[in-house]
Amino acid sequence: MPWSWLCQSTGFAPLRGVTRSGAGGFITMILEHADIRIDPAQAAAFEEAIQRGATTVIANAQGFQGYKVNRSIESPGRYILMIYWDTLEDHTVGFRQSPAFADWRAIVGAFFAQPPVVEHLELVSKS
Repeated sequence: MPWSWLCQSTGFAPLRGVTRSGAGGFITMILEHADIRIDPAQAAAFEEAIQRGATTVIANAQGFQGYKVNRSIESPGRYILMIYWDTLEDHTVGFRQSPAFADWRAIVGAFFAQPPVVEHLELVSKS
């Protein structure tokens, strides 16, 4: 299945494209899911900072495929950051253990009301 179809069907806008398939014909990549809480009064500044940090820092990391940020409607100050990586290690080792991670945190870290809850997911099924 072409990468462009996944982007169109999910609203996900990649900065880099791939056309690879894994088991079941799904595109093989890892989804980083970060649940971020901030002071709602800082929403506009945070939204600018997270976009700047993602496009100028994270986007340069090896294995980065794209990102998406969603703001909660029911819970002001709650955001979900989704980053697509080629492999788990591209995020946990290549990015998190690099100087770029400190650069990223310097841009967005002051906004965090608590440490983000981060999990990694792999695709099982989709429509």
